[in-house]
Amino acid sequence: MRTTPKSPSARSVLFAPLDQTGRVEAVTRRLVDAIHLGLLADDEQLPSEAELAAQFGVSTVTVREALVALRQQGLVQTRRGRGGGSFVRAPKEEASWRDKLRDMSMSELRDIGDHYVAIAGTAARLAAERSSAEDIMRLTLAADDLQDATGAAASRAERQFHLEMAAAAQSPRLTQQEIGLQSEQGALLWLPLGDEPHVTACAEHRAITAAIGEADGDLARKLTEEHILNTIDRLAELHLDLLGP
Repeated sequence: MRTTPKSPSARSVLFAPLDQTGRVEAVTRRLVDAIHLGLLADDEQLPSEAELAAQFGVSTVTVREALVALRQQGLVQTRRGRGGGSFVRAPKEEASWRDKLRDMSMSELRDIGDHYVAIAGTAARLAAERSSAEDIMRLTLAADDLQDATGAAASRAERQFHLEMAAAAQSPRLTQQEIGLQSEQGALLWLPLGDEPHVTACAEHRAITAAIGEADGDLARKLTEEHILNTIDRLAELHLDLLGP
């Protein structure tokens, strides 16, 4: 039976208070993840240092040091004067992900797939049991975003869909697992692979959303696992192509 609490989005989970205060590295990691995953958009103004400190449950000094680290990485730009503040500078999509796929062994690729199946499949089942009408709306919108996206935007839309599904599972720990995997491997997992895989992925997203909307946890999990395994199969084919004859 579905429960209907108001669920935080993936972005809200990223800005949840940290378990341990005073950790510059933890604040930096959260913000880096949010930028790389597209939860913070290019040229978006960040909240003030005081607001970020309150959200993370840390001191303003900690936030200030984290922003220095982000500026050094080229992910944040500070502007002075009226309308100034800290603004996101989203990184360009890295062509090196194809090089990474080429250099990866088939067993490594399968292992990433096994890990992701475990996380995303569980998230889909729990989302079907716990998601609210608001969650379903976010998933539907995320599926629509993928339908209309191409190239790097399609890759970001794919990651956003899975993040929203994890958030709909109402498990902050599971959502953090999804965020971590997407941050580390998302650009590889969701490399744009052409028109036919894109059409297939859109249909799979809509089927997963429908299963969650109908509170069918077993079907949602099955469809999500198949969606990921299909992606791993396509990446395996690309891996072999990149290796050449």
